Amino acid sequence: MNKTLVISGATRGIGKEILYYFASRNVDVAFTYNSNEEIALEICKDVIDKYKIKAKCYPLDILEPNDYKELFKKIDEDFNRVDYFISNAIISGRSVVGGFAPFMRLKPKGLNNIYTATVLSFVVGAQEATKRMQKNGGGSIISLSSTGNLVYTPNYAGHGSSKASLETMVKYAAADLGELNVRVNAISGGPIDTDALKKFPNYEEVKLEVVKRSPLSRMGETKDLAPMAYFLCSDEASWCTGQTMIIDGGTSF
Repeated sequence: MNKTLVISGATRGIGKEILYYFASRNVDVAFTYNSNEEIALEICKDVIDKYKIKAKCYPLDILEPNDYKELFKKIDEDFNRVDYFISNAIISGRSVVGGFAPFMRLKPKGLNNIYTATVLSFVVGAQEATKRMQKNGGGSIISLSSTGNLVYTPNYAGHGSSKASLETMVKYAAADLGELNVRVNAISGGPIDTDALKKFPNYEEVKLEVVKRSPLSRMGETKDLAPMAYFLCSDEASWCTGQTMIIDGGTSF
C-alpha cells in the first residue's frame, strides 16, 4: 500500500515541485489549492497518468485554519492513511497589505493575516495530521520557512517574524509529538525563483542580490527544496526532528 502525503498550496512553485517529487516515488498525494480548481484538477490528472498513484485536490483557505478539520475528514473518505504532512501554502496580494511593508507602515491586520497563514494554519494542520499518523505508528511533518528571519529583506518584517515564530513552533511540536513517533522539521529556503517572488515590487533587485551573495552564483529554484522534503520524510532521517534545514545557496552566511 502506498503512503500518503498531504500538502497545502501545491498548484505552483515549491509546493507543486514537492508534490511531483513525491508522486514520482509512488506516494499518493492529497493537496490543497486556494481558488484555481482547474489547474488543481489538471495536476491531479497529470500525476495519476504519469505515476499511476492516487491524487486528489481540495479547496482550502489558510486564513481559516480550522477549515483543516473538515479538510482532513474529506481526506479520510478518499485515502486509507496519512503519513506525511507538509505545510507550504502562503498568502499574497491584498491579504498581506499592512504586513508586507517597511516597519513604519506595518498594520495589525496585515501582520495578523500573515501570522495566521504561517503559524496558526501549521498548528491546526499538524494537529489533524498527527491524529491520523498515530494510527500508522508515526509519520513526518514539515513546514516551509524562509531565511527572511535570518537576513534582512526589505518589506519582509511580517513574513520574517512569522517564520521565526513558525520555526519555534516546529521545535515545540517535535518535542511533544516525539512520543507518538511523529517527527517535525522545517525547511528554510533562501529566495527561490517562484511566481510569488516575482510579485515582489523589488524582484529584480532581490534576484541580483541573491546571485551576488551566493557562492554558487545563482538563484534558488523550486527543485532545490523537494529532495530535502523527501529526505526528511524518509527512514534515512529517522533521528532528525525539531530541526530547520537551511537551503539558501550560502546566501545567509
